[in-house]
Amino acid sequence: MQSKRIYILLCAALPYVASAQTDSVSVTLNETVISANKFDEKKKNIVQPIQVIKQKDIHWMMPQNTGLLLEQTGNVFVQKSQLGGSSPVIRGFEANRIQLVIDGVRMNNAVYRAGHLQNVITVDNNMLERVEVLYGPGSTLYGSDALGGVVVFSTLKPKLSLDGKANVKVNAMLRYSSANNEMAGHADFNIGGKKVASLTSVTYSKFGDLRKGANVTNGYDSLGMRYDYVERVNGVDSIMVSDDPNLQKQSGYSQVDILEKLLFQQSDKVSHTLNLQYSNSTDVPRYDRLTDRKGGKLRWAEWYYGPQERLMAAYQFNAVNLNGAFDEIKAGVNYQAIEESRNQRERGKNGLQSRVENIGVLGYNVDLRKKMGRHELTVGTDGQNNTVKSTATEKDIVTGESEAIDTRYPDGGSTMFLGAVYAQHIFKIIDDRLVLNDGVRLSYVSLNSTFNNKKFYPFPYNEASQQNTAWSGNLGLAFMLGDNWRFTLGGATGFRAPNVDDIGKVFETAAGEQLVVPNPDLKPEYTYSGDLGISFFTSDRIKVDVNGFYTLVRNAMVMDKFTLNGEDSIDYEGTPTAIVAQQNKAKAYIYGMNAAITVKIVKGLSLYSTINYTYGRFFDAANVEVPMDHIPPLFGKTSIMYGINNVNAEFYAMYNGWKRIAEYNPFGEDNQQYATVDGMPSWYTLNLRAGYKVNKYLGVQFAVENILDQSYRVFASGINAPGRNFVISVRGSF
Repeated sequence: MQSKRIYILLCAALPYVASAQTDSVSVTLNETVISANKFDEKKKNIVQPIQVIKQKDIHWMMPQNTGLLLEQTGNVFVQKSQLGGSSPVIRGFEANRIQLVIDGVRMNNAVYRAGHLQNVITVDNNMLERVEVLYGPGSTLYGSDALGGVVVFSTLKPKLSLDGKANVKVNAMLRYSSANNEMAGHADFNIGGKKVASLTSVTYSKFGDLRKGANVTNGYDSLGMRYDYVERVNGVDSIMVSDDPNLQKQSGYSQVDILEKLLFQQSDKVSHTLNLQYSNSTDVPRYDRLTDRKGGKLRWAEWYYGPQERLMAAYQFNAVNLNGAFDEIKAGVNYQAIEESRNQRERGKNGLQSRVENIGVLGYNVDLRKKMGRHELTVGTDGQNNTVKSTATEKDIVTGESEAIDTRYPDGGSTMFLGAVYAQHIFKIIDDRLVLNDGVRLSYVSLNSTFNNKKFYPFPYNEASQQNTAWSGNLGLAFMLGDNWRFTLGGATGFRAPNVDDIGKVFETAAGEQLVVPNPDLKPEYTYSGDLGISFFTSDRIKVDVNGFYTLVRNAMVMDKFTLNGEDSIDYEGTPTAIVAQQNKAKAYIYGMNAAITVKIVKGLSLYSTINYTYGRFFDAANVEVPMDHIPPLFGKTSIMYGINNVNAEFYAMYNGWKRIAEYNPFGEDNQQYATVDGMPSWYTLNLRAGYKVNKYLGVQFAVENILDQSYRVFASGINAPGRNFVISVRGSF
């Protein structure tokens, strides 16, 4: 009862509290963003809501990974199936319905799935200069997948010498977190001459098993308790009793991230950048699956993602202050190589099944901008070609013998090409007081998959082939009324073409009761979204933002019952299993709102609060409304921050409302099996962090997260959140 009262008070405090931002309101309105049209633009001229996370904010939040960085904003919901995971949700869209972009390169590939993705953690938050989150459809600039929004990551840039001497700069960080015995170290090194500069960044992180909170206040004492686990003893899979049920055993992993950037400043107008990125992990235990039970006992002896490897090489050409047809040019080519695998072995069996995916992605982009009086025009073209190779084997861990098994994706290989041309326009009708945003994009997407081996499943087709074209666009107005009010009204369309994961995947769901099979007849889904935003501000003291949206989805892809060769079930590994597949449902809708307020009380003391609400439904074949999956409960953040001279401190609360079981999608990715019988209880945490700048070279930070040691689990997640967590970080710059 006490927790409910505190939660209600936190939400009721919304109109009276605001942010730990250090920038003044006027600066915030005039700050520059790059994500809205791929070139620098004042944020106040953009209709679409955009949140900017600067490097100093990243350092201040001390996140263990980039997913948790997004969660710390209080505006991005993040799901976790395991410790080595973080799946952002924006406006009720998740995974392959939001787009991730790093240094102008699209990260989404042909096997980004509709469920939950951990790919965001392959972006090292320690190498980021800034993050921009675009809320709402971004298909005009970014193409397929940008339905709920776009997350644009910008990494550190090499710095040239300005005085003729070598510009040498070293930054280093060490961090420890008690909840999972995290040990992380980072260093980046810059050396710059007059025309050539190099930046090298390396981060190593090691995470032990995660301890959940011990204080159960919601009445669901067993949620997340690790009473037993499987361990192989003398060649036998044995069920062991946990000494500490709050310790989520078999959840730890390690990761290394490397960045190398080379800059050649050809002239004051032309530069060239070579960008190399590499991320690799150890095996990452799929914690939720390791807690699955069959016949009342733990089902899996092993279930882990193999090392997740991401390699990117990108070249970019930049030209500015030109006198020809365009003022600025950005052009680049890039290549990504991604390897991921899923490995599983049932308790009591010797067969370790390994399904491995190798994805190669070749991309290009050309972006051009021209300023003409009150008009700014950006035009461009981009493309990406994906190749997917999927293999699968089962190895006897005793004899070492291996044999082929069914692959996750079509065994004959798959290709997917995305290409487009676009134009984005800004018209300052009345200076910066009335600004028009408009744009249009024509996209082409083709996909080809081949099913060679039908030994395991009698698919009634040999291949899946599609060619789709799609128009998308945006139109909106930003209007300043006096010096205190700003209004935005916008509309945008988005689309997502089926990828290889949608059309060709075969896998057993976590509950073990359904088998997902390919559906070559799947078609693109489209969104039509409207936004209304109102902002009120007084000088640099108070700023209030309220944004509402309504999105219609047509041909929505949702998981539902399916038939294969006229049968609605199949014998899968000796068990009758229901068949489901991604299918285009007639229509769906999502609406929601965000409200945030920033107040600077006195010099050095500020408050912040933000809250988010989302609601979504689709209509099934009988025209009955069904809850959409990925729709988060009410969530938000409230904080108070103090900063004077070399001392900073922040006290903040993170909170989520209830997600009742009736609001779960019955066939999607909401993971009812990892919730309580009533759904996912509401929760809140109280947190404190402080920092002290010892001198210009050295700074230290300390935090206590989840002070009350609350035991809770985030909606749709399969692992409990950390309990009371002590964090210490030391950062040096030389």
